[in-house]
Amino acid sequence: MTPDLTHLDESGRARMVDVGDKPTTERRAVARAMVRVSPSTAAKVLAGDAPKGDVLGVARIAGIQAAKRTAELIPLCHPLPLSFVGVDGEVDADAGEIVLTAEARTTGQTGVEMEALTAASVAALTVYDMVKGIERGAEIASVQLLEKSGGKSGEWRRG
Repeated sequence: MTPDLTHLDESGRARMVDVGDKPTTERRAVARAMVRVSPSTAAKVLAGDAPKGDVLGVARIAGIQAAKRTAELIPLCHPLPLSFVGVDGEVDADAGEIVLTAEARTTGQTGVEMEALTAASVAALTVYDMVKGIERGAEIASVQLLEKSGGKSGEWRRG
């Protein structure tokens, strides 16, 4: 068995990693999702004129709720006491881009990358849901971790 595969036991079965002996540190992660739409749809989102209402406001709340439920959605994630989750949305109407940026923080024995990624992903899915009535071709173009800090691996930033 390859020792680098931390989520497998000695028999090759999936398992949750035991973080009990890891030191408690401050952990932070930031993730981003981008939704591509037409410039006219993006302008409606920016102006708050989408048929379903405040797209960015609803996406923000959906992302925060999703981060708090990450361990229920991703099978081997540890439930974490989150100290902060925030989701911000920016719209570039000319480019037809809606960018959702999520930040998650905790003090614990494992990182919050999955919580930040889940928040950004669900915020993007919510944007799609709220604009699909005016544009079925909306596309979740990317979801990516931007940065993380804390723990043994320390700081990491996307280049």
